[in-house]
Amino acid sequence: MGTHVIKMPDIGEGIAEVELSQWHVKVGDLVVEDQVLADVMTDKAMVDIPSPVHGKVIALGGQPGEVMAVGSLLISIEVEGAGNLKESAAPAPVKEAPVAPKAQALVESKPAAAAAPRQAPVCQGPMVAREADERPLASPAVRKHALDLGIQLRLVRGTGPAGRVLHEDLDTYLAQGQSNASAPVAAAYTQRNDEEQIQVIGMRRKIAQRMQDATQRAAHFSYVEEIDVTAIEELRAHLNEKHGASRGKLTLLPFLVRALVVALRDFPQMNARYDDEAQVITRLGAVHVGVATQSDVGLMVPVVRHAEARSLWDSAAEISRLATAARNGKASRDELSGSTITLTSLGALGGIVSTPVLNLPEVAIVGVNKIVERPMVVKGQVVIRKMMNLSSSFDHRVVDGMDAALFIQAIRGLLEQPATLFVE
Repeated sequence: MGTHVIKMPDIGEGIAEVELSQWHVKVGDLVVEDQVLADVMTDKAMVDIPSPVHGKVIALGGQPGEVMAVGSLLISIEVEGAGNLKESAAPAPVKEAPVAPKAQALVESKPAAAAAPRQAPVCQGPMVAREADERPLASPAVRKHALDLGIQLRLVRGTGPAGRVLHEDLDTYLAQGQSNASAPVAAAYTQRNDEEQIQVIGMRRKIAQRMQDATQRAAHFSYVEEIDVTAIEELRAHLNEKHGASRGKLTLLPFLVRALVVALRDFPQMNARYDDEAQVITRLGAVHVGVATQSDVGLMVPVVRHAEARSLWDSAAEISRLATAARNGKASRDELSGSTITLTSLGALGGIVSTPVLNLPEVAIVGVNKIVERPMVVKGQVVIRKMMNLSSSFDHRVVDGMDAALFIQAIRGLLEQPATLFVE
Protein backbone atom coordinates (compact mmCIF):
# COMPACT_ATOMS: atom_id res chain seq x y z
CA MET A 1 0.00 0.00 0.00
CA GLY A 2 1.13 3.56 -0.63
CA THR A 3 -0.05 7.12 -0.06
CA HIS A 4 -1.25 9.51 -2.76
CA VAL A 5 -1.07 13.13 -1.64
CA ILE A 6 -3.14 15.82 -3.31
CA LYS A 7 -1.99 19.40 -2.91
CA MET A 8 -4.08 22.52 -3.23
CA PRO A 9 -4.06 23.12 -7.00
CA ASP A 10 -3.16 26.29 -8.84
CA ILE A 11 -6.57 27.43 -10.07
CA GLY A 12 -5.06 30.11 -12.27
CA GLU A 13 -5.77 33.86 -12.22
CA GLY A 14 -2.36 34.36 -10.53
CA ILE A 15 -3.79 33.66 -7.07
CA ALA A 16 -1.64 32.32 -4.24
CA GLU A 17 -4.36 31.04 -1.91
CA VAL A 18 -7.93 29.80 -2.00
CA GLU A 19 -10.62 29.09 0.56
CA LEU A 20 -11.59 25.52 1.40
CA SER A 21 -15.37 25.73 1.19
CA GLN A 22 -16.63 22.19 1.83
CA TRP A 23 -15.47 18.59 2.18
CA HIS A 24 -17.46 15.89 0.41
CA VAL A 25 -15.52 13.09 2.13
CA LYS A 26 -14.17 12.29 5.59
CA VAL A 27 -11.32 10.25 6.97
CA GLY A 28 -12.02 6.56 6.42
CA ASP A 29 -14.16 7.05 3.29
CA LEU A 30 -13.44 4.94 0.22
CA VAL A 31 -13.22 7.10 -2.89
CA VAL A 32 -13.07 6.37 -6.61
CA GLU A 33 -11.41 8.19 -9.46
CA ASP A 34 -13.18 11.42 -10.49
CA GLN A 35 -15.24 11.53 -7.28
CA VAL A 36 -15.48 15.10 -5.98
CA LEU A 37 -13.46 15.41 -2.79
CA ALA A 38 -13.84 19.08 -1.89
CA ASP A 39 -15.07 22.48 -3.05
CA VAL A 40 -12.64 25.39 -2.99
CA MET A 41 -13.38 29.01 -3.77
CA THR A 42 -11.44 31.74 -5.49
CA ASP A 43 -12.53 35.36 -5.75
CA LYS A 44 -14.44 34.48 -8.91
CA ALA A 45 -15.65 30.91 -8.83
CA MET A 46 -16.27 27.71 -6.93
CA VAL A 47 -14.12 24.82 -8.11
CA ASP A 48 -14.56 21.07 -7.55
CA ILE A 49 -11.46 19.06 -6.65
CA PRO A 50 -11.83 15.51 -8.03
CA SER A 51 -9.87 12.45 -6.97
CA PRO A 52 -7.33 11.17 -9.53
CA VAL A 53 -7.17 7.75 -7.82
CA HIS A 54 -9.12 5.00 -6.09
CA GLY A 55 -8.37 4.59 -2.42
CA LYS A 56 -9.17 5.37 1.20
CA VAL A 57 -9.04 8.84 2.77
CA ILE A 58 -6.47 8.86 5.59
CA ALA A 59 -5.97 12.60 6.25
CA LEU A 60 -7.60 15.96 5.49
CA GLY A 61 -5.43 19.04 5.21
CA GLY A 62 -7.80 21.77 6.36
CA GLN A 63 -11.20 22.76 7.71
CA PRO A 64 -14.08 24.45 5.82
CA GLY A 65 -13.55 28.20 5.88
CA GLU A 66 -9.77 27.90 6.08
CA VAL A 67 -7.73 29.88 3.56
CA MET A 68 -5.02 27.60 2.18
CA ALA A 69 -1.93 28.36 0.12
CA VAL A 70 -1.63 26.89 -3.36
CA GLY A 71 0.60 23.82 -3.04
CA SER A 72 -0.30 23.05 0.57
CA LEU A 73 -1.49 19.56 1.49
CA LEU A 74 -5.17 19.11 0.76
CA ILE A 75 -5.83 15.40 1.28
CA SER A 76 -4.00 12.09 1.63
CA ILE A 77 -5.40 8.89 0.14
CA GLU A 78 -4.17 5.36 0.78
CA VAL A 79 -3.82 3.54 -2.55
CA GLU A 80 -2.62 0.26 -3.98
CA GLY A 81 1.02 0.51 -5.04
CA ALA A 82 3.68 3.04 -4.19
CA GLY A 83 1.62 6.21 -4.21
CA ASN A 84 3.14 9.62 -4.99
CA LEU A 85 4.67 10.85 -1.74
CA LYS A 86 7.67 12.23 -3.56
CA GLU A 87 5.63 14.11 -6.12
CA SER A 88 2.40 15.12 -4.40
CA ALA A 89 0.76 16.91 -7.25
CA ALA A 90 -2.70 18.35 -7.58
CA PRO A 91 -5.20 16.43 -9.68
CA ALA A 92 -5.54 17.51 -13.24
CA PRO A 93 -7.76 18.69 -14.55
CA VAL A 94 -9.55 20.73 -11.91
CA LYS A 95 -13.25 20.73 -12.65
CA GLU A 96 -14.88 24.12 -12.44
CA ALA A 97 -18.28 24.33 -10.75
CA PRO A 98 -18.93 27.98 -11.01
CA VAL A 99 -22.07 29.45 -10.53
CA ALA A 100 -23.62 28.30 -7.67
CA PRO A 101 -21.06 30.53 -6.79
CA LYS A 102 -19.82 32.28 -7.59
CA ALA A 103 -18.26 34.91 -9.38
CA GLN A 104 -18.05 38.52 -9.95
CA ALA A 105 -21.28 38.11 -8.46
CA LEU A 106 -21.78 37.32 -5.00
CA VAL A 107 -21.99 33.94 -3.43
CA GLU A 108 -23.18 31.78 -0.55
CA SER A 109 -22.03 28.73 1.37
CA LYS A 110 -23.88 25.74 2.70
CA PRO A 111 -24.94 25.94 6.36
CA ALA A 112 -22.68 24.33 8.91
CA ALA A 113 -25.50 22.38 10.50
CA ALA A 114 -28.83 21.04 9.38
CA ALA A 115 -31.84 23.09 10.42
CA ALA A 116 -33.81 21.69 13.36
CA PRO A 117 -37.28 20.59 12.29
CA ARG A 118 -40.10 22.91 13.15
CA GLN A 119 -42.35 20.03 14.07
CA ALA A 120 -42.49 16.25 13.93
CA PRO A 121 -42.22 14.83 10.38
CA VAL A 122 -45.53 15.03 8.60
CA CYS A 123 -44.82 11.91 6.55
CA GLN A 124 -42.40 9.05 6.95
CA GLY A 125 -41.06 7.76 3.63
CA PRO A 126 -38.36 5.09 3.41
CA MET A 127 -35.76 6.20 5.92
CA VAL A 128 -31.99 6.40 5.55
CA ALA A 129 -29.75 5.06 8.29
CA ARG A 130 -27.78 8.13 9.39
CA GLU A 131 -26.36 8.96 12.75
CA ALA A 132 -28.30 11.55 14.74
CA ASP A 133 -25.48 14.09 14.39
CA GLU A 134 -24.66 13.33 10.76
CA ARG A 135 -25.33 16.25 8.43
CA PRO A 136 -26.66 15.20 5.02
CA LEU A 137 -25.57 17.22 2.01
CA ALA A 138 -28.26 19.69 0.91
CA SER A 139 -28.52 23.27 -0.34
CA PRO A 140 -29.89 26.04 1.91
CA ALA A 141 -33.11 26.12 -0.11
CA VAL A 142 -33.64 22.38 0.34
CA ARG A 143 -32.97 22.70 4.07
CA LYS A 144 -35.55 25.47 4.38
CA HIS A 145 -38.06 23.49 2.32
CA ALA A 146 -37.55 20.47 4.58
CA LEU A 147 -37.97 22.67 7.65
CA ASP A 148 -41.21 24.10 6.30
CA LEU A 149 -42.49 20.57 5.60
CA GLY A 150 -41.44 19.29 9.01
CA ILE A 151 -39.07 16.71 7.52
CA GLN A 152 -35.83 15.64 9.19
CA LEU A 153 -33.25 15.69 6.42
CA ARG A 154 -31.24 12.88 7.97
CA LEU A 155 -34.18 10.57 7.21
CA VAL A 156 -34.31 11.43 3.51
CA ARG A 157 -32.42 9.45 0.89
CA GLY A 158 -30.44 11.80 -1.37
CA THR A 159 -30.13 11.06 -5.08
CA GLY A 160 -27.84 13.95 -5.98
CA PRO A 161 -24.03 13.85 -6.33
CA ALA A 162 -22.38 12.31 -3.26
CA GLY A 163 -25.83 11.61 -1.82
CA ARG A 164 -26.94 15.26 -1.83
CA VAL A 165 -30.62 15.70 -0.92
CA LEU A 166 -32.57 17.46 -3.69
CA HIS A 167 -36.02 19.05 -3.79
CA GLU A 168 -37.18 16.00 -5.75
CA ASP A 169 -36.04 13.75 -2.88
CA LEU A 170 -38.28 15.66 -0.47
CA ASP A 171 -41.20 15.18 -2.86
CA THR A 172 -40.45 11.46 -3.12
CA TYR A 173 -40.18 11.15 0.65
CA LEU A 174 -43.58 12.79 1.09
CA ALA A 175 -45.21 10.77 -1.70
CA GLN A 176 -43.94 7.46 -0.36
CA GLY A 177 -45.06 8.33 3.12
CA GLN A 178 -48.65 9.33 2.32
CA SER A 179 -49.95 6.27 4.14
CA ASN A 180 -48.75 7.90 7.34
CA ALA A 181 -50.01 11.35 6.42
CA SER A 182 -52.74 11.12 9.00
CA ALA A 183 -50.21 10.92 11.83
CA PRO A 184 -50.81 13.65 14.43
CA VAL A 185 -48.89 16.86 13.91
CA ALA A 186 -47.16 18.62 16.78
CA ALA A 187 -49.04 21.52 18.31
CA ALA A 188 -48.62 24.76 16.42
CA TYR A 189 -47.64 26.66 19.56
CA THR A 190 -44.95 24.33 20.89
CA GLN A 191 -42.13 26.26 22.56
CA ARG A 192 -38.74 26.16 20.84
CA ASN A 193 -35.37 26.74 22.45
CA ASP A 194 -33.10 25.35 19.74
CA GLU A 195 -30.30 27.41 18.23
CA GLU A 196 -28.26 27.03 15.10
CA GLN A 197 -24.86 28.53 14.39
CA ILE A 198 -23.90 28.88 10.75
CA GLN A 199 -20.28 29.55 9.94
CA VAL A 200 -19.85 32.32 7.38
CA ILE A 201 -17.58 30.64 4.85
CA GLY A 202 -17.36 30.00 1.13
CA MET A 203 -20.02 31.66 -0.98
CA ARG A 204 -21.75 33.36 1.93
CA ARG A 205 -18.45 34.92 2.95
CA LYS A 206 -17.86 36.17 -0.59
CA ILE A 207 -21.31 37.76 -0.66
CA ALA A 208 -20.64 39.47 2.65
CA GLN A 209 -17.23 40.71 1.54
CA ARG A 210 -18.48 42.06 -1.79
CA MET A 211 -21.51 43.79 -0.26
CA GLN A 212 -19.44 45.33 2.50
CA ASP A 213 -16.77 46.41 0.03
CA ALA A 214 -19.34 47.96 -2.29
CA THR A 215 -21.07 49.97 0.44
CA GLN A 216 -17.80 51.13 1.99
CA ARG A 217 -16.04 52.16 -1.23
CA ALA A 218 -18.79 53.58 -3.41
CA ALA A 219 -20.91 56.64 -2.65
CA HIS A 220 -24.31 55.06 -3.23
CA PHE A 221 -27.38 57.08 -4.04
CA SER A 222 -30.71 55.72 -5.26
CA TYR A 223 -33.34 57.12 -7.60
CA VAL A 224 -36.86 55.72 -7.95
CA GLU A 225 -39.21 56.41 -10.84
CA GLU A 226 -42.73 55.14 -11.60
CA ILE A 227 -43.32 53.76 -15.08
CA ASP A 228 -46.54 52.95 -16.92
CA VAL A 229 -45.81 49.56 -18.50
CA THR A 230 -49.30 48.98 -19.92
CA ALA A 231 -48.20 49.47 -23.53
CA ILE A 232 -45.04 47.37 -23.26
CA GLU A 233 -47.00 44.57 -21.60
CA GLU A 234 -49.58 44.68 -24.40
CA LEU A 235 -46.77 44.47 -26.95
CA ARG A 236 -45.16 41.59 -25.09
CA ALA A 237 -48.47 39.68 -24.97
CA HIS A 238 -49.01 40.29 -28.70
CA LEU A 239 -45.52 39.09 -29.65
CA ASN A 240 -45.87 36.00 -27.47
CA GLU A 241 -49.21 35.14 -29.04
CA LYS A 242 -47.85 35.58 -32.55
CA HIS A 243 -44.31 34.22 -32.22
CA GLY A 244 -44.15 32.46 -28.85
CA ALA A 245 -44.52 28.97 -30.27
CA SER A 246 -41.73 29.41 -32.82
CA ARG A 247 -39.34 31.85 -31.12
CA GLY A 248 -40.00 31.36 -27.44
CA LYS A 249 -41.91 33.38 -24.86
CA LEU A 250 -40.71 36.86 -23.95
CA THR A 251 -40.57 38.13 -20.37
CA LEU A 252 -40.17 41.82 -19.53
CA LEU A 253 -36.40 41.42 -19.03
CA PRO A 254 -35.34 41.47 -22.71
CA PHE A 255 -37.35 44.69 -23.19
CA LEU A 256 -35.52 46.20 -20.21
CA VAL A 257 -32.20 45.12 -21.66
CA ARG A 258 -33.15 46.75 -24.95
CA ALA A 259 -34.17 49.95 -23.13
CA LEU A 260 -30.79 50.01 -21.35
CA VAL A 261 -28.93 49.61 -24.64
CA VAL A 262 -30.82 52.46 -26.31
CA ALA A 263 -30.63 54.82 -23.32
CA LEU A 264 -26.89 54.23 -22.89
CA ARG A 265 -26.25 55.75 -26.31
CA ASP A 266 -27.00 59.13 -24.75
CA PHE A 267 -25.60 58.30 -21.31
CA PRO A 268 -22.29 56.47 -21.88
CA GLN A 269 -21.10 57.47 -18.40
CA MET A 270 -23.47 54.83 -16.97
CA ASN A 271 -21.87 51.99 -18.94
CA ALA A 272 -18.55 52.26 -17.16
CA ARG A 273 -16.19 50.84 -14.58
CA TYR A 274 -14.39 52.93 -11.99
CA ASP A 275 -10.94 51.94 -10.77
CA ASP A 276 -10.84 53.98 -7.58
CA GLU A 277 -7.24 53.00 -6.82
CA ALA A 278 -5.91 54.17 -10.18
CA GLN A 279 -8.52 56.97 -10.34
CA VAL A 280 -9.54 55.94 -13.84
CA ILE A 281 -13.04 55.71 -15.33
CA THR A 282 -13.35 53.35 -18.30
CA ARG A 283 -16.38 53.89 -20.51
CA LEU A 284 -17.20 50.95 -22.73
CA GLY A 285 -18.91 50.78 -26.10
CA ALA A 286 -19.94 47.16 -25.58
CA VAL A 287 -22.95 46.71 -23.30
CA HIS A 288 -22.43 43.61 -21.17
CA VAL A 289 -25.54 43.43 -18.98
CA GLY A 290 -25.26 41.53 -15.71
CA VAL A 291 -28.59 39.97 -14.76
CA ALA A 292 -28.73 39.30 -11.02
CA THR A 293 -29.98 35.75 -10.48
CA GLN A 294 -30.96 34.06 -7.24
CA SER A 295 -30.01 30.41 -6.80
CA ASP A 296 -30.04 27.85 -4.01
CA VAL A 297 -26.51 28.84 -3.08
CA GLY A 298 -26.77 32.60 -3.31
CA LEU A 299 -26.88 35.58 -5.61
CA MET A 300 -25.02 35.39 -8.92
CA VAL A 301 -24.70 37.79 -11.85
CA PRO A 302 -24.39 35.97 -15.18
CA VAL A 303 -23.57 38.33 -18.04
CA VAL A 304 -25.44 38.88 -21.31
CA ARG A 305 -22.53 39.91 -23.51
CA HIS A 306 -22.89 42.43 -26.32
CA ALA A 307 -26.52 43.16 -25.59
CA GLU A 308 -26.25 46.03 -28.06
CA ALA A 309 -26.06 43.48 -30.90
CA ARG A 310 -28.92 41.22 -29.79
CA SER A 311 -32.57 41.07 -30.81
CA LEU A 312 -35.36 40.68 -28.26
CA TRP A 313 -35.50 36.91 -28.73
CA ASP A 314 -31.73 36.57 -28.75
CA SER A 315 -31.55 38.44 -25.43
CA ALA A 316 -34.44 36.38 -24.03
CA ALA A 317 -32.79 33.10 -25.00
CA GLU A 318 -29.44 34.15 -23.54
CA ILE A 319 -31.01 35.37 -20.28
CA SER A 320 -32.85 32.06 -19.92
CA ARG A 321 -29.75 30.01 -20.74
CA LEU A 322 -27.56 31.88 -18.29
CA ALA A 323 -30.14 31.83 -15.50
CA THR A 324 -30.58 28.07 -15.87
CA ALA A 325 -26.82 27.51 -15.90
CA ALA A 326 -26.39 29.69 -12.82
CA ARG A 327 -29.13 27.97 -10.84
CA ASN A 328 -27.78 24.54 -11.77
CA GLY A 329 -24.20 25.43 -10.92
CA LYS A 330 -23.07 25.07 -14.54
CA ALA A 331 -22.16 28.66 -15.47
CA SER A 332 -18.53 29.18 -16.37
CA ARG A 333 -16.22 31.76 -14.83
CA ASP A 334 -16.37 33.85 -18.02
CA GLU A 335 -20.17 33.82 -17.94
CA LEU A 336 -20.07 35.30 -14.45
CA SER A 337 -17.67 38.17 -15.01
CA GLY A 338 -17.14 41.22 -17.20
CA SER A 339 -20.48 43.04 -16.84
CA THR A 340 -20.59 46.79 -17.46
CA ILE A 341 -24.02 47.53 -15.95
CA THR A 342 -26.36 45.34 -13.91
CA LEU A 343 -30.10 44.70 -14.04
CA THR A 344 -31.65 43.25 -10.89
CA SER A 345 -35.19 42.04 -10.38
CA LEU A 346 -37.02 40.14 -7.66
CA GLY A 347 -39.82 39.34 -10.08
CA ALA A 348 -43.30 39.09 -8.62
CA LEU A 349 -41.81 39.57 -5.14
CA GLY A 350 -40.13 42.81 -6.15
CA GLY A 351 -42.04 45.05 -3.76
CA ILE A 352 -42.70 48.68 -4.59
CA VAL A 353 -39.21 50.05 -3.94
CA SER A 354 -35.71 48.74 -3.25
CA THR A 355 -32.18 50.09 -2.84
CA PRO A 356 -29.91 47.78 -4.87
CA VAL A 357 -26.20 47.63 -4.04
CA LEU A 358 -23.74 48.40 -6.81
CA ASN A 359 -21.86 45.55 -8.43
CA LEU A 360 -18.39 47.11 -8.25
CA PRO A 361 -16.52 48.30 -10.23
CA GLU A 362 -19.69 49.22 -12.16
CA VAL A 363 -21.23 52.64 -11.50
CA ALA A 364 -24.94 51.89 -12.11
CA ILE A 365 -27.47 49.19 -11.29
CA VAL A 366 -31.12 49.26 -12.40
CA GLY A 367 -33.60 47.54 -10.10
CA VAL A 368 -36.99 46.31 -11.27
CA ASN A 369 -39.97 46.18 -8.92
CA LYS A 370 -43.23 44.29 -9.34
CA ILE A 371 -46.00 45.32 -11.73
CA VAL A 372 -49.31 46.30 -10.11
CA GLU A 373 -52.60 47.52 -11.55
CA ARG A 374 -53.66 50.89 -10.18
CA PRO A 375 -56.22 53.58 -11.03
CA MET A 376 -54.46 56.44 -12.82
CA VAL A 377 -55.69 59.73 -14.25
CA VAL A 378 -55.07 59.82 -18.02
CA LYS A 379 -56.35 62.83 -19.99
CA GLY A 380 -58.81 63.66 -17.22
CA GLN A 381 -60.18 60.09 -16.99
CA VAL A 382 -59.56 57.52 -14.26
CA VAL A 383 -58.32 54.33 -15.92
CA ILE A 384 -56.64 51.14 -14.76
CA ARG A 385 -52.97 51.01 -15.78
CA LYS A 386 -50.13 48.59 -15.13
CA MET A 387 -47.49 50.43 -13.11
CA MET A 388 -43.97 49.50 -12.09
CA ASN A 389 -41.16 51.28 -10.26
CA LEU A 390 -37.52 51.30 -11.27
CA SER A 391 -35.35 51.52 -8.15
CA SER A 392 -31.81 52.22 -9.28
CA SER A 393 -28.51 53.00 -7.57
CA PHE A 394 -25.47 54.91 -8.80
CA ASP A 395 -21.94 55.69 -7.69
CA HIS A 396 -22.04 59.39 -6.85
CA ARG A 397 -18.26 59.61 -7.23
CA VAL A 398 -18.78 59.13 -10.96
CA VAL A 399 -22.45 59.82 -11.73
CA ASP A 400 -24.13 63.14 -11.00
CA GLY A 401 -27.67 63.13 -9.65
CA MET A 402 -29.10 65.02 -12.61
CA ASP A 403 -27.55 62.57 -15.09
CA ALA A 404 -28.93 59.61 -13.14
CA ALA A 405 -32.43 61.10 -13.17
CA LEU A 406 -32.25 61.87 -16.89
CA PHE A 407 -31.00 58.34 -17.61
CA ILE A 408 -33.91 56.71 -15.79
CA GLN A 409 -36.35 59.15 -17.41
CA ALA A 410 -34.96 58.09 -20.80
CA ILE A 411 -35.63 54.44 -19.93
CA ARG A 412 -39.09 55.40 -18.78
CA GLY A 413 -39.84 57.12 -22.10
CA LEU A 414 -38.65 54.12 -24.08
CA LEU A 415 -40.78 51.66 -22.11
CA GLU A 416 -43.91 53.84 -22.15
CA GLN A 417 -43.57 54.36 -25.91
CA PRO A 418 -42.25 50.90 -26.88
CA ALA A 419 -42.03 51.65 -30.61
CA THR A 420 -39.09 53.95 -29.82
CA LEU A 421 -37.10 50.92 -28.65
CA PHE A 422 -36.72 49.91 -32.27
CA VAL A 423 -36.25 53.28 -33.98
CA GLU A 424 -32.65 53.73 -35.07
